[in-house]
Amino acid sequence: MTNSLCLWAAFLKRLFPISLLLACILTACSPVAAPAAGAPDSQNLIVFAAASLTDAFTEIGGNFEAQNPGVAVTFNFGGSQMLRTQIEEGAPVDVFASANAEEMALLIRSGFVVEASSRIFLTNELVLILPADNPAGIDSLEDLSASGVKLVLAAEEVPVGKYSRQALEKMTASFGVDFKDKVLANVVSNEDNVRQVVAKVQLGEADAGIVYISDAVAVPELRIIEIPADLNAAAAYPIAPLTGSANIALAEKFVDYVLSNEGQAALRKWGFGPVP
Repeated sequence: MTNSLCLWAAFLKRLFPISLLLACILTACSPVAAPAAGAPDSQNLIVFAAASLTDAFTEIGGNFEAQNPGVAVTFNFGGSQMLRTQIEEGAPVDVFASANAEEMALLIRSGFVVEASSRIFLTNELVLILPADNPAGIDSLEDLSASGVKLVLAAEEVPVGKYSRQALEKMTASFGVDFKDKVLANVVSNEDNVRQVVAKVQLGEADAGIVYISDAVAVPELRIIEIPADLNAAAAYPIAPLTGSANIALAEKFVDYVLSNEGQAALRKWGFGPVP
């Protein structure tokens, strides 16, 4: 009997590691517990938007997240031409909001955006901004051509820079044939986006700058000289989901929200004009 018990104990000792191995394998193969019913799926929406939209879209993004639990909106703000280049180079993007039609048209032509999905969602106008202490004593648009004035503009390839030069061209008819040339001779810096123009004037590194009215609204301490409609260059902003979006349904939902009454109200709050 004693010998039988010893043999049985030895058998169990050899069997135990095999049983343990089988238990581990079965545990590893067991299905992972599913998320609790009703728990939202986490989704990230990437939006590339013109720099002039920074304040308005930050607010709109927060509202959109609040209405869509589990969604996180990530923004990349900059000059529309730079954003378009990043998209063409393969940056992952769900929605593009441009400050002009040209950049969107290039993406449509190269297949990144379906033409029918691009919609105008706001308008914007130009204003002249000055530091609070107005060191150059600028009182009118005509003063921009005075010798010694330090003017900062966005670069010509940037939408607001292009619009600014169009406005100066219109002013030439009213203020003299050499007005535009004199003003451009006073330009001390050409910036990559409109927010950099605002910053230069804020810091006192320039006597004046031409920006969108929405950017002036965001910095109330700056002085503003309005540009009459007949001398202004109105901007129309298009928005569209990208064909390569990893979240196309969510991208379309965001675009719809921007065009909704709630989204449009937020844009008007920041100085933008309505859809034409």
